Amino acid sequence: MAAGLRLLIPEEKIQARIRELGRQIAQDYPEGVLYLVGILKGAWIFLADLARAIERPVRIDFIGISSYGTGKSTSGEVKLTKDLDCSIEGEDVLIVEDIVDSGVTLSYLLHVLAQRKPRSLRVAALLDKPSRRTAAVDLAYVGFQIPDAFVVGYGLDYAEQYRNLRDVYALEEPS
Repeated sequence: MAAGLRLLIPEEKIQARIRELGRQIAQDYPEGVLYLVGILKGAWIFLADLARAIERPVRIDFIGISSYGTGKSTSGEVKLTKDLDCSIEGEDVLIVEDIVDSGVTLSYLLHVLAQRKPRSLRVAALLDKPSRRTAAVDLAYVGFQIPDAFVVGYGLDYAEQYRNLRDVYALEEPS
């Protein structure tokens, strides 16, 4: 394993929690098709595992949104980099996010998607870092609350590295 990584959440714990979330989501949406909207790039691994854990019909789409670039802190400027491929009007939509930090990006996305008139619009986040929140967002499903650390692995990256790690790690600053 690369130096500077401290294990936060092992793969087994992640998978167990995703199975719990899948059961809860299936109970909360007993009828019709549920649209899972994954936020690129970080949420794709979580989305794949969560979709398999939800034992009911789902449709999957992706949206690209960014406020980070290649650094460790938000630029404050939110931009849409890829839009949905289909309409969500009248549909139950669950945004699938890897991590909610400041909430600025997610707040922006919720506003954009709400204008498209879905029947319902909720959020499932693998990781929640509430200590950094500057914009109020309601998270319907949360995998884990984490401390204020920069995290990588399980889809999360630093400068496009570490996404392929099976666990979630804190990226430590070199001394």
